[in-house]
Amino acid sequence: MILTVTLNTALDITYRTAALTPHATNRVAEVTERPGGKGINVARVLAALGHESVVTGFVGGRTGDALRELLAAEGPGGKAAHAAVSDSPVTDALVPIAGTTRRTIAVVDETTGDTTQLNEPGPTVTPAEWAAFLTSYEGLAARADAVALCGSLPPGVHVGAYAELVRLARAAGRPVLLDTSGEPLRRGIAARPDLVKPNADELAQLTGSREPLRATRDARRRGGRAVVASLGAAGLLAATPDGSWRAAPPMAVRGNPTGAGDSAVAGLLSGLVERLPWPERLARAVALSAATVLAPAAGEFDREAYADLLPRVAVTEQSSQPEQESHATRQHR
Repeated sequence: MILTVTLNTALDITYRTAALTPHATNRVAEVTERPGGKGINVARVLAALGHESVVTGFVGGRTGDALRELLAAEGPGGKAAHAAVSDSPVTDALVPIAGTTRRTIAVVDETTGDTTQLNEPGPTVTPAEWAAFLTSYEGLAARADAVALCGSLPPGVHVGAYAELVRLARAAGRPVLLDTSGEPLRRGIAARPDLVKPNADELAQLTGSREPLRATRDARRRGGRAVVASLGAAGLLAATPDGSWRAAPPMAVRGNPTGAGDSAVAGLLSGLVERLPWPERLARAVALSAATVLAPAAGEFDREAYADLLPRVAVTEQSSQPEQESHATRQHR
C-alpha cells in the first residue's frame, strides 16, 4: 500500500470555454468536478498503475462531502469511473474537520489551450484536529510501503508540519517523498526525506540558484536523499545517490497542466516501490506528466498518450560538473 497525504484537499472544478475573454461574460461549454489536492491526484494515478493507494489529510463541510462522494464514485462500477481508474479504488482515510474544504477552479480556453487557475486557501485546522490527524497518520504510515507528502499547508497547521511527518515516516522505516514549496519545503527537506520533487521556481527559492543541476545537487546537500526537479515542458532533472539524469518528452504538449506534476510524483513513487532503475522511473514520470496535460479533466491521464510517449522519452545522464554539457544520452526503450 502507498499512502499519500493531502493536508489541503480540494474539489477541482474545470470550466471549458471556447475563448476566455477578460472583463467580459464568458459562456462555459463544459464543467467537470473531481476530488483534488496533490496527494489525491497522485493516489488516483497510482491506482491506475495497479498500486493499492490510500489517501489521508483533512476534509470538511459540504464541499468535503462532495469530494468524498466523488472519490467513492471513481472506484470499480462507480458512475464516475473512467479509463484512468484501475480495478482497485483509492481508499479514503481522510480526517474530518469542522471547516469547509476548498475549491480550485481551472478555466480552459479551448482556442489557445491555455488554463487560468484560481485556488482557494483552505479551511483552518485546529490543534485538536491536527492531533487527531497525527494519530491516524502514524497508524497508516506503519502499514505503508511508501509515503508521499504533497501540497500546501492549510491555515492553522504549523510550518514545520511536513518535517514532523517526514520524521514519523522515517521512524517507521518507510521511504517518504516530499512535494511542497516555500518554508514547509525548507524545513521538510532538513528532516531528510528519501525523495524531494520541487519545480524550477521552488528549487530556485530553496537554493538561490537558477542553474538546475547545481540547484538539485545543492538541495541534496540540504537533506534530500534524491531530488527530482520539474522543468515544465523540458521534463525532469534528477540528482540521486546513483547519479544525475535529465528526462525529456519527445515533443511539447498543450492542454490543461493541472495535476501534471502530481502524475510525475506517482511515476516516481511507483518506480521507487517497484525498485526500478532511475532512468526507468524518470521516463515513466515524464510520460505520465505529458499524458496528464493531454487529458480532458484535471487529475486524469490519457492512457493511449502515455503508452505512446513512454518508449520515446529521452533519458540523458549528466556529467559530474554542473556547468558542463551532459556526456551520454540514452533513449529509454
